[in-house]
Amino acid sequence: MAGDTAEKRYTVREFLENVPPGRAALIDDLAVQKGSYIGDNDLVQPEITLHCENDACKGFRLFESTARHQVVSEHVTNLFVIYRCKNCGETTKTYALGCYLNKDRSTGILSKFGELPAFGPPTPTKVITLLGKEKDYYFKGRRSENQGLGIAAFAYYRRVVENQKDRIFDGIIQTVQKVDSGNTALLAELEAAKRETQFTKAVDTIKHGIPQALLIDGHNPLTLLHSALSEGLHAGTDEECLEYATSIRVVLFELVDRMSSAVKNSQELKSALFRILQRKKPAKSGPGESDSEISKN
Repeated sequence: MAGDTAEKRYTVREFLENVPPGRAALIDDLAVQKGSYIGDNDLVQPEITLHCENDACKGFRLFESTARHQVVSEHVTNLFVIYRCKNCGETTKTYALGCYLNKDRSTGILSKFGELPAFGPPTPTKVITLLGKEKDYYFKGRRSENQGLGIAAFAYYRRVVENQKDRIFDGIIQTVQKVDSGNTALLAELEAAKRETQFTKAVDTIKHGIPQALLIDGHNPLTLLHSALSEGLHAGTDEECLEYATSIRVVLFELVDRMSSAVKNSQELKSALFRILQRKKPAKSGPGESDSEISKN
């Protein structure tokens, strides 16, 4: 088990929140000293922050440990730890862990065999809709990313972006039509780019900047995806591929979210303007009545 650990040390909270399954790590606060085994100790089970999908939450909330089932074998303890959302009291998270306690009876090695629901933030419904028939490959990429398989994760994400190029460009075109319909030059470029067979070649054809609402920290998301896809092909190590794969996923999530928000905000603005302008219009005069006569009445 020790051979799988990295040199970085974690707290229990950091390990549960940030380390994907299939990993082991050195833990500084693994147990409260009581005996020789984890079974004789109080395993540190701090409150942790996780994403709760319950309708009452729909965001990051505090979770607390509510149950633990363990099997002790020599100095190793295998256990299931169940956490529950403190806000809604319904959503749970189950971890399958292995613990090895050091001689100091407080530090040790913690392994994560698995967790349910799966590690990482949930994939938004609007992203799944955009992925279409490629969603199965996306989830294979997500599992590969969670397991630290960088080359596999990058290959799956690259396939998703390349094969769903038309859907990505359709989403951007629809957004531009809503928020910047007068930008005919950009719309023409986007339509031409969509006809390219490869995503990276399509992005190369776009010379005009996209609307401000779609920029990510001031950067064009299409250029960011282009860069990640291009650099990842030449990555020298699995770790480098993993970094590029994660970048592709994060940028794709953010792009879809910004397209949705931009369209929503545009529709809300138009509705607000329509209501205000309707209020400003004078009431229509009845037959044979002038506006002055109506005001007198």
